[in-house]
Amino acid sequence: MSLSSPRAKPHPESLWIGGLLTALIALGQLSTAIYVPSMPSLVTDLGTTPQRVTLTLTIFLIGFAVSQLVFGPLSDRYGRRAVLMGGLGLFLCANFACAFAPSIEALLFGRFLQSVGACSGAVLGRAIVRDIYGRDRAAKALAYIGVAFSVSPAISPIIGGYLQEWYGWQANFFFLAAVTLLVWAAAWLLLEETNRQPDPTALNPYDMVRNYALLLRSPVFVRHMLALSLVFSGLMAFIAATPFLIIDTLGVRPAHYGLLSALAVFGTLAGNLSAGIFTMRLGIERMMWIGIGIAVASGGAMTALALAGFFGVLVIVIPVILFLCGMGIVMPNGMAGAMGPFPRMAGAASALLGFVQMAVGAAAAALGGWLPHESLLPLACVMLVLGLGAAIAFAAFRRPELGDGPGVLPKTS
Repeated sequence: MSLSSPRAKPHPESLWIGGLLTALIALGQLSTAIYVPSMPSLVTDLGTTPQRVTLTLTIFLIGFAVSQLVFGPLSDRYGRRAVLMGGLGLFLCANFACAFAPSIEALLFGRFLQSVGACSGAVLGRAIVRDIYGRDRAAKALAYIGVAFSVSPAISPIIGGYLQEWYGWQANFFFLAAVTLLVWAAAWLLLEETNRQPDPTALNPYDMVRNYALLLRSPVFVRHMLALSLVFSGLMAFIAATPFLIIDTLGVRPAHYGLLSALAVFGTLAGNLSAGIFTMRLGIERMMWIGIGIAVASGGAMTALALAGFFGVLVIVIPVILFLCGMGIVMPNGMAGAMGPFPRMAGAASALLGFVQMAVGAAAAALGGWLPHESLLPLACVMLVLGLGAAIAFAAFRRPELGDGPGVLPKTS
């Protein structure tokens, strides 16, 4: 039976499909967050250093970034569904490779394979949302998906913390394998093909480069992409630095670290809810500025507290809740604002957007892992600079004569 064979499936805008798309988009974040409480233990169990353990996060983000440049055009050429099923199969195998890794080098390789599989869910999930809802409704849909999506980073460190204490770090990857089987089965049973106009030239190297070049020449695409990527990178710096700040320096148990991380994610939930309620009323442009402003204010508050000599769990968590609230507003609006003008290049636009987002996030994660962990100030300064960078990028690429209108790029031949 063909992967795209017709069968009775739920309507594309049903809650069943919304839940499935949320799970697909969340796979990457789940893979990032669930093993974070185990990072200090990996140093001991694999006989390595904190910096090399942090590379397991960095290499995941790099692989996630690069793979998106392939999955987007693949789905434009062959359809979303078939490419998605293959990507999820790879993700399943990679989780077992990570679970049985005997060394840090083997784990790094497994994490790279894991990132390639996980990114299929994120790229194709966003493209399917664009296929189903169009530009303006996609912003609202992504915001409400983001509300449920916020549950992933809230719950996964808690699960990972207890799995670490009860069974060890390998249990995190067995858990991910079980989740992947459920998502694969749901996608097979429920998801229909949403790419109604496959592009036979999408994998032509010249056309791929040309499409990406056209996207990068669009100020509308670039300003939303950069602002989203820089704000998202604040989260990556936080994830890379705080296991060592909170578990090693402040002496918090791994399970309790997961609970603290869950508190921080309430900020993302509040931001996503705000985006879902107010985007249609205020517009993508204003919501982007509100989200960026909140991120800058929170980075400034954390920096001021650090300069005043404060260092504790609440001093870390409370400003991060505020930062993630801004991120929760920026993410859905940035995705919809970047991808919206390009309905016939949704896969390529989603891929390039995800590539830049994860590449910048990987750099921030690497920096977070190398930061000194005896003080909050280095992390606070990084988050403030990233927020300010998002504001500068969003302002610098604004061209009043072009505005933020459709500006659809020509279809390549």
